[in-house]
Amino acid sequence: MPAIAVLTEPDLRRIVPLDLAAVDVVEGAFRALAGGKVVMPPVLSMAIAEFNGEVDVKTAYVPGLDAFALKVSPGFFDNPKQGLPSTSGLMILFSVRTGLLQALLLDNGYLTDIRTAAAGAVAARHLARADATRVAVLGAGTQARMQVEALCRVRPIASVRVWARSSDAARRLAAGLSADLGLGAVARVDARDAVAGADIVVTTTPATVPILMADWLEPGQHVTAMGSDQHGKGELDPACLTRADLYVPDRLEQTRIMGELQGAIAAGLVAPDASFPELGAVITGTAPGRTSPHQITVADLTGTGVQDTAIATHALARARNAGLGTTFES
Repeated sequence: MPAIAVLTEPDLRRIVPLDLAAVDVVEGAFRALAGGKVVMPPVLSMAIAEFNGEVDVKTAYVPGLDAFALKVSPGFFDNPKQGLPSTSGLMILFSVRTGLLQALLLDNGYLTDIRTAAAGAVAARHLARADATRVAVLGAGTQARMQVEALCRVRPIASVRVWARSSDAARRLAAGLSADLGLGAVARVDARDAVAGADIVVTTTPATVPILMADWLEPGQHVTAMGSDQHGKGELDPACLTRADLYVPDRLEQTRIMGELQGAIAAGLVAPDASFPELGAVITGTAPGRTSPHQITVADLTGTGVQDTAIATHALARARNAGLGTTFES
């Protein structure tokens, strides 16, 4: 039986930074998804409302990759009150040829954070204006910071406005972005004020009521909404999707039931069977992306199994090259 590699979060943080390589790996996953040969079942999602928690299980077979990942991702959003992270979890890698276990990636949600932030960068690379320099981020958690960091890999970001329900958290994030990334980052107490004049708007919260309104959007803006990854969530006013010139889901059938699209369908603003080009189609050029600097574009990122398989196989390859991890004989 083949050996099984076990990689811890410190191992993975060392070898899988949020760099252009990670962005390109995730872009490749979306490109593969557009090719039509990926096998990706629906997300298994379970809410644990009593403890403000949820668990998602995602997977995908991606042709050309030697393994497929099974990712288990809990999110418990009251954890910070106890000094605990909101997200955790692990990824399990199996051989696509034999189905045998190859690796356990005990990342505590780190790889999910990386691939989610990288997806935001991919969306911006293909939908935001090339001269986008000003970012508004709604939310002040780990993903808010990482989304900004990822955007800096693909656009000449110079300034950031941060809004969050906790003004203290917004100020801490703004100070960190200024100190660590050299950006002109400031906190705003009003979300509309944060969004005004931004080139890119990113929503990064587990909100169940809209935090971004349609009448706030301005010509030329790109919006990446990445918090609506379970039933009942929604960060955007449903009218944002009809105000946008171009709406792009990561996976259409998924956003119909757990993305921002579900809210627009429920509000009667979009037909349940309405079709939209997926991000992979924009990447491959089979569907148009932004065609004018004045367009409003919206990317609806619910998180896909192809991203998990792509980042997990990327991590294992880097670990092997670096000689990291503990190996066990099964």
